[in-house]
Amino acid sequence: MAHRVHDHQSRLPVAQAAVLSLPPSSQAKDLRPTWTALDSLLCGAFAGAVAKTVIAPLDRTKIIFQVSSNRFSAKEAFRVIYCSYMKDGLLSLWRGNSATMVRVMPYAAIQFCSHEQYKKVLGGHYGFQGKDLPPLPRFLAGSLAGTTAAMLTYPLDMVRARMAVTAKEMYSNIMHIFVRISQEEGLKTLYRGFTPTILGVIPYAGITFFTYETLKKLHTEKTKRAQPYPVERLAFGACAGLIGQSASYPLDVVRRRMQTAGVTGSACDTILGTMRAIVSHEGIMRGLYKGLSMNWLKGPVAVGISFTTFDITHSLLLKVHQMGFSTH
Repeated sequence: MAHRVHDHQSRLPVAQAAVLSLPPSSQAKDLRPTWTALDSLLCGAFAGAVAKTVIAPLDRTKIIFQVSSNRFSAKEAFRVIYCSYMKDGLLSLWRGNSATMVRVMPYAAIQFCSHEQYKKVLGGHYGFQGKDLPPLPRFLAGSLAGTTAAMLTYPLDMVRARMAVTAKEMYSNIMHIFVRISQEEGLKTLYRGFTPTILGVIPYAGITFFTYETLKKLHTEKTKRAQPYPVERLAFGACAGLIGQSASYPLDVVRRRMQTAGVTGSACDTILGTMRAIVSHEGIMRGLYKGLSMNWLKGPVAVGISFTTFDITHSLLLKVHQMGFSTH
């Protein structure tokens, strides 16, 4: 009996030492899984790839009309798709999609990742760290994210546009386009149309992210659910894409005309010159807004899929981090 009492007492210091060695609550919090910039890059790249692949045939058809003087209509758009299919096969509808993937994956990755970082920076500056940003910083975060991504990936967008409007005999692959443009038109050509791109991205990205984040915030306030369902995310993204692309569409047409000037014969190298040429030959609605109705179809679908894929992949990665944390 005495031996048991002595043995029990001898264990007390060990138990107390174990209790004292436990990390304080502040240290324990540091060990929880966190959302990193790499996670944002991966989710953004995957979201962009899925969205652009789904709407690639519509995107290619829109670009073909944007860079030509032919009048746009749903019937003519269907005829272009059908003729491409009959002439070159089903995969021709995805011509240029490889260039799109090379561009859109880093573009979407940079855009989503920088958006998260800009939200943190602006939240800290305006005193909303860890909370929903007020309207102006919310718009600024989206605009800055889109501008950052466009600046870093613009030459790939030029290549994608060239592949969309030319026959496969003219350019065999992405590197071939870079080499031919550099040799025949100069390196500066890779950034032709850059200014209208940035001018269009600022309102487009700002409005798109602002609308999506605002709809999610309003949804949480109304339903008391932390996260919307996938279908609701799609609807929020579709609304964001519809509003954002409608606001910046004329600059998108100007950008495409300037990017493809080397293969379509256009001589305009400035934004105002290109706009004047389009309006004088085709009018405002049939020129600067050519293909907008198709954009109303593909744009909301692409943005909805992109935001939804990003959020779902984000949630899955967080669960993977939590599973990995729980095994330690």
